[in-house]
Amino acid sequence: MSMPAYTPLTDALVAELRRIVGDAYVVFGDEDRLEPYSHDEIPDRHYAHMPEAVVRPQTAEQIAAIMRLANREHFPVTPRGAGSGLSGGAVPIHGGVVLLCDRMNRILEIDPANMVVVVEPGVVTAEINERLGDTGLFYAGYPMSLETCSIGGNVAENAGGGKAVKYGVTSRYVLGLEIVTPTGEIIELGGKLLKDVTGYSMIQLMLGSEGTLGIFTKIVLKLIPRPKTSVDLLCLFGSIDEAIAAVPMIMVRSGITPTAIEFMDCASMQASCRYLNESLDYGRAGAMLLITVDGADEGQVEREYEALGEQCMAAGAVEVYVADNHTTSERVWNIRRNIAEAFSVISPHQANEDLVVPIAAIPALVKGMGELSAKYGIAIPSYGHAGDGNIHTRLVKNPDWSLQQWNETLPKVLDELYRLTASLGGRISGEHGIGHKRKKHMPLFVSAEYIDMLRAVKRALDPNGVLNPGKIFDLP
Repeated sequence: MSMPAYTPLTDALVAELRRIVGDAYVVFGDEDRLEPYSHDEIPDRHYAHMPEAVVRPQTAEQIAAIMRLANREHFPVTPRGAGSGLSGGAVPIHGGVVLLCDRMNRILEIDPANMVVVVEPGVVTAEINERLGDTGLFYAGYPMSLETCSIGGNVAENAGGGKAVKYGVTSRYVLGLEIVTPTGEIIELGGKLLKDVTGYSMIQLMLGSEGTLGIFTKIVLKLIPRPKTSVDLLCLFGSIDEAIAAVPMIMVRSGITPTAIEFMDCASMQASCRYLNESLDYGRAGAMLLITVDGADEGQVEREYEALGEQCMAAGAVEVYVADNHTTSERVWNIRRNIAEAFSVISPHQANEDLVVPIAAIPALVKGMGELSAKYGIAIPSYGHAGDGNIHTRLVKNPDWSLQQWNETLPKVLDELYRLTASLGGRISGEHGIGHKRKKHMPLFVSAEYIDMLRAVKRALDPNGVLNPGKIFDLP
C-alpha cells in the first residue's frame, strides 16, 4: 500500500478542529508554542519534527470527530501523553496534528470491591496510588518516570520499570480499554473482568502499539493488595562481573522473588551521585545492585532480605547497606532514578538504548559493552533492570571529539551493539518502544514475515494511514 502525500493543514481545516474542541484548545501558527511538541525526551534533536497544530480534546467523542476529519481530509494525527518517551513515538514526523491528552486527566472510578480503578489516559501515573488512600490496594505498574509519565503513554508503550521482576509490566494490569479507532469509531475492549476470551485478545494487541492502532480514552486497571512493608538492599561489588554474575544466582538459587533487582555500573553510580551531591561511600565499588523485597509480613520480608544479603556477600559484595525506612529507601533509589538526568548534564550528545536479553545473558552483554567502549573510546555506561534482563545504556560523546567524528562513529557502535544483543537472543527494546528512532534496526531482530504481519494489522485498522504514521515500521 503506497501512502499518498498528506494534506497540509489549512485555515479551513483548523477552523473545523476548533469547532470540535473549542478555540482555546487548538494551537496553530505559533512556532514557539508548537516547538515543545516536536520532540520527546530523546536528547538528540535529530529525531524532532514540528507539528502543524496541537489539539487538546477532552472526550472520546471529540477524538472520534478529529479522526473522522483526518480520514476524510488525509492529514496525520499523532497521539501524545506526557511526552516523556524515549523512542520518538509521540513525535509528528509527518507534521499534521499532535493530539494531546492532557485534559483527559480524571480518575473516573475507584472500585475496591472489584479491585479496579478506571482512569483517563492523561492521569499522571503516580497520582493513581496517591488517590487510592486507605483502600489497602495499589496499582503495581511502576515505570521509573512515574511522577512525570501518564498512564496512557504507559499503556501505549507497555511500560516496565524497576518492579517488573515481581509485579510484571503494564500489560498484567490492563483489564479494559475504551479506544477511538484510527477511522473514528469508539469501541470498548474488556472491562472489570479477570478472565475474558471473547474473541481475539484485542487489549493485548493495543498494549505496546505505540499509538499506531488506537487512541485510549478510558483504561481499567487491576489493583492488588498493597504490601505492608518494604526493604531495600544497596549491594556494592568490586567489579561489574561480580555484580552481574550475582543476578542469575539471586533469581534462580534463592527461591525468593525480589520486587526489584537494579544494576548500576561504576560510571552510572558516580555520575548520579555527583549530580545529586550524594555522599555515599562508593569508593571500593565497581558496580552496585539495588534489591527490593516487600510483602505483607515483616518477619518474612526480614528473612528474605537477610538471605539475599548473605547471598550477595557470598557472591563477592564488599558492602551491603540496608534501607528499611522511607527516607533511606528514597536516598538509594534516587541514585538509580537520576542516572539518565546525570548523563544529560554531562553531554547533550548521546544515544539512549533500551536493550533486553535473557537474564543468563546479562554478563555477556555487559562485557561486550565494555569491549565496545574500549574499542571506540566512548563512555558506554550500563544500568537498568537486571532482574528481567533489561539493560539501559547511554552512548556518550567523547568530549575531545568533534561533532562530525561523533556522528560518524555512533552508527558503527550501535550496529555492533545491536548485533551483539541479537546474537544473545535479545531484542532492541524492553520498555521504551521502537517509535521512529529504532525502526530501521527492526530487521536485525525479527523476520521480514513478522514485520509483514505487523503491517497487515496496521493496514486493516488504519486503511488511510493517518494515525501516528512512520512508527515501528514503514509501509512501503
